[in-house]
Amino acid sequence: MQNPMRIARAAGVFWLMQAAFAPAMIALPKVYVANDAAQTATNIFAHETLYRLGFAGNLVAVATYIVVAALLYALFRPVHKTVAVLATCFSLSGCIILAFSCVLYVGPLLVLTKAPEATLASSQHLALMLMRLYGQGYNTSLVFFGCFLLMLGYLVFKSGFLPRALGVAVVIAGLGGVAFLWPPFAVANIRYIMLSWIGEGAFALWLLAFGVNSTRWHERSHAHAPSTILQIPQPGLQL
Repeated sequence: MQNPMRIARAAGVFWLMQAAFAPAMIALPKVYVANDAAQTATNIFAHETLYRLGFAGNLVAVATYIVVAALLYALFRPVHKTVAVLATCFSLSGCIILAFSCVLYVGPLLVLTKAPEATLASSQHLALMLMRLYGQGYNTSLVFFGCFLLMLGYLVFKSGFLPRALGVAVVIAGLGGVAFLWPPFAVANIRYIMLSWIGEGAFALWLLAFGVNSTRWHERSHAHAPSTILQIPQPGLQL
């Protein structure tokens, strides 16, 4: 029999691991200079180690988030299987987009180190464009993660084995991600959006510290378990 407490706490561990590796992207503010390709290229080489750590950290964050999605599906499948599947699909879609965006992130290093001297200026501009495309991909992934959190918040609210307040907090965090459907609006209100993401962190900490109400989880699981009907053959001939 599945142990919901172990699933919940494992999800909390991997979720916090994802959060721990995500700040490796502090390299971007240190190197990116809008509309100045030459200075951006200079900054990349000046902070090359940190820049590469940002790439590795992003990949680790993607990998751990995939684990989180799988664990949360197992945890909330008894609540509503269809919504749990959709939430997992949105989460995995966001991970795929972010993983592809990481190729754009590392692209400037390849462009700047492999380009001939004669094309230095064009290489610098291409590197700046790749970083901008990475930013667009990252923002797009936030929309999918936001949809994931909206559905997850609904599952938490309806579960009965977690506080409903956590569900509301996760929904608010999801709205912060969905705000990136219109990046200018999201960037202009980034402080409020970052505050909304506190709900996601609070939920991860709750899973790690308190887990779930195992009794109610098993009640939901048994309530949704398919009943087995024993077919007893009837005596006599079937014509």
